[in-house]
Amino acid sequence: MTLRIAKITCPAWALVTTSLLFFLAVTAMGQGKPAGAGPPPNNNPNLDDRIRQVDEGRLRSAETNARGDERNQKLVQDAIANMKEDFSRIQVLRNDIARSLVARKPLDYKLITEQTAEINKRASRLNVYIQARAPDADKDNNSTEMKDDEVIIELVRLCKLIDSFTENPTLKNAAIVDSKDLAKAKENKANADRDLLAIIRLSNSLRKKSESLKLSR
Repeated sequence: MTLRIAKITCPAWALVTTSLLFFLAVTAMGQGKPAGAGPPPNNNPNLDDRIRQVDEGRLRSAETNARGDERNQKLVQDAIANMKEDFSRIQVLRNDIARSLVARKPLDYKLITEQTAEINKRASRLNVYIQARAPDADKDNNSTEMKDDEVIIELVRLCKLIDSFTENPTLKNAAIVDSKDLAKAKENKANADRDLLAIIRLSNSLRKKSESLKLSR
């Protein structure tokens, strides 16, 4: 069995941060001008009053924009913190599974159910931000009639998928993508999408199978 204990890494999330900021900017633009923005209607004959109203409107607009920027920044920071936590935790769970397989311990289906359920939850949450697309993704075997050695094969496959996803250059080097390497970056992103979706499907399939096998023992 060619499984190793992977070094836990946390990639640079610059690409994701940029995407989130772009989304938030578009959302803010779609909401129109904030209340009080721009000069008031030209219906006040008193020039001093009009200038004062314009100044007050600008102040209100600046305050509204500042609050919006703070909220957007908080959303981005929270999203990145969640992603880092999920990314690291998936690697920890992968290593726990690998250690048990390498040690040839008897399969603990209760533990496998818990591990694969958490991997599925965290991978699915990652995908909320990454929005992986893989139209030609392979289908997993959904049969719950499996033997121990078949479960082991699937667990090894899950570990290797996690390795492939967490070591993808798109996640590790998102902040330094050269324009001349754009085609390669797109290929890496497609591979990351495919791996993440495969992790979500396979972890869910293994959770169901181990749950069934746990109840039958």
